[in-house]
Amino acid sequence: MLRTVINTFWNEYVWLPPNTTWEDIAPGPDKVVVYTDHRHLLVPIPLALVLIALRYVLEKYWFAPFGKSLGIKNTRPKKAPTNPKLEAAYQASPKIKHKQFVLSKDEICALAKQLDMSERQVERWWRLRRSQDKPSTLVKFSENMWRCTFYLYNFSYGLFILWDKEWLWDIDHCYIGYPHQGLTNDVWWYYMISSGFYWSLTMSQFWDVRRKDFWQMFVHHLATIALLSFSWVGNLYRIGTLVLLLHDTADIFLEAAKAAKYANYQRFCDAVFATFTVLWIVTRLGVYPFYIIWSTSVRAPMLLPMFPAYYIFNSLLCLLLALHVVWTWLILQVAYKAIHAGQMEGDIRSSSSELSDVSQLSNHSTPNRLNHKKET
Repeated sequence: MLRTVINTFWNEYVWLPPNTTWEDIAPGPDKVVVYTDHRHLLVPIPLALVLIALRYVLEKYWFAPFGKSLGIKNTRPKKAPTNPKLEAAYQASPKIKHKQFVLSKDEICALAKQLDMSERQVERWWRLRRSQDKPSTLVKFSENMWRCTFYLYNFSYGLFILWDKEWLWDIDHCYIGYPHQGLTNDVWWYYMISSGFYWSLTMSQFWDVRRKDFWQMFVHHLATIALLSFSWVGNLYRIGTLVLLLHDTADIFLEAAKAAKYANYQRFCDAVFATFTVLWIVTRLGVYPFYIIWSTSVRAPMLLPMFPAYYIFNSLLCLLLALHVVWTWLILQVAYKAIHAGQMEGDIRSSSSELSDVSQLSNHSTPNRLNHKKET
């Protein structure tokens, strides 16, 4: 039965163009070109563990000392007074388990009556207690520096290896000759490292700084991994490399803007964020839908016969576009608030960790509210 299920899943009719078999694109010394090997999809998982270890070393011995040299302190907020009853209520709260730390007015009233305390006492203790679970500014700075460093490296490496590839300059070459397109070692490493990074993000997301767009990012990572895996199995890696290169462009500046915000370099943060906004709109809402998706949806059917897996691949590309639209709305809100306030005010990530990275670039429009937020 298991063999039947496997054979049905890997049906050539689903995964390959008409008149093509798995044997035709199986890697081997007797083949004229080098084909992708589906067994290599396991390689990114140990690579993800290597990247997590590398991240730990860099954050501890490079990014954290660098952040301290910029004046970022590794301090945590004042601890809440010891209160076993409130601590038990805090640990048992469903919102805490889901890292949704803010209580409603009714919940505060219920706790105050249950514990024979005033609402103000409960609210103040809860605010101090939830602050203890938040990472310090230095930790958040180090996390952003790691992402910025990786995106910069991956974009530079991708641009370097694709510079002499014909499909970078003419996207039709992603389909001409498909599926008999040879794989080179540099593209192999680009795919494996990129896949490993998204696997590492999927794993580390559960202990990194919690964001409001947690599940959106989780879906994004899974969709990216699925997209990379589908394109690899079907030997559609050429269009996959273009998608990777395009997505890394704006991410470099987003992470740099957040790191600059934590370091209190406000003008630099404003300039980098403005650059990021322009690049994001141009790449994610311009080049991506009107060049990449247009090519996969319009040009590809003209150049090669369609098959079911290609529609799955294209659907994942469209899912990423839908996420881009949601995030663009957040970015435009940030840009509007920044223009209205004159600068990016407030912490990039709220101390409540409920707002997304992007929206926190402009959280709190006045210095007084900012100071109050830091004190609490």
